[in-house]
Amino acid sequence: MHIKVEVDDEGWEPDNWRIVYKNIRKMREDKSAICDREYKYKKKYSAKEKRFHVLIGLMLSSRTQDETNHAAMERLKEHGLTVENILKTSDKKLGELIYPVGFWRTKVKYIKETCQVLKDKYDCDIPRTVKELLQLKGVGPKMAYLCMCSAWDECVGIGVDTHVHRIAGRLEWTQHPCKTPEDTRKGLESWLPKSRWKEVNIMLVGFGQQICLPVNPKCGECLNRELCPVGRKWKPDKE
Repeated sequence: MHIKVEVDDEGWEPDNWRIVYKNIRKMREDKSAICDREYKYKKKYSAKEKRFHVLIGLMLSSRTQDETNHAAMERLKEHGLTVENILKTSDKKLGELIYPVGFWRTKVKYIKETCQVLKDKYDCDIPRTVKELLQLKGVGPKMAYLCMCSAWDECVGIGVDTHVHRIAGRLEWTQHPCKTPEDTRKGLESWLPKSRWKEVNIMLVGFGQQICLPVNPKCGECLNRELCPVGRKWKPDKE
């Protein structure tokens, strides 16, 4: 007879996570990663425009390299990144502005449809709840949670992109291996104090862009080399 054993997840947390977290924060002190640029706005943008920029930046980020996404956002801002101006912009021109972000043709369509919704329902602002954000074309859970945190300063969940998903897996920061970013989000939220939910995404994203790279991570430069399962296996290249 098979007996099902219930596993009590309550109270679980990764070993040494506070030390690891502190070390990552230290490595990110200079805020010099690509992702940090998107948070440095010029004074000419209104609060409403800044929120719109956050949403569009997130929509473009899917399946797109960080540098490519940043460059596309800079072109859009120079063109005039407001709801009404994007609606006046032809699909052809919008495509030229965001190319070569991943699936740029589809994103042109989604951005245009989203802008129309924002104009009709939100006075050219963005929705203020995860539920409403998820109703916009091309916006998934990761984008919605990040948008709430970055645009509205309301952290109701952890935004998990490819960097956070990868790093959480390497550090074994979830009790069980996670196949999807959404599973990683749930895993992290089960133990990480809410006071850290707001900063953890941008902190780990920058860490993933500069040190904990997808391929050939720079374990030799990482303060957590001896605390990370991947870092402990690292060996310097032979000359």
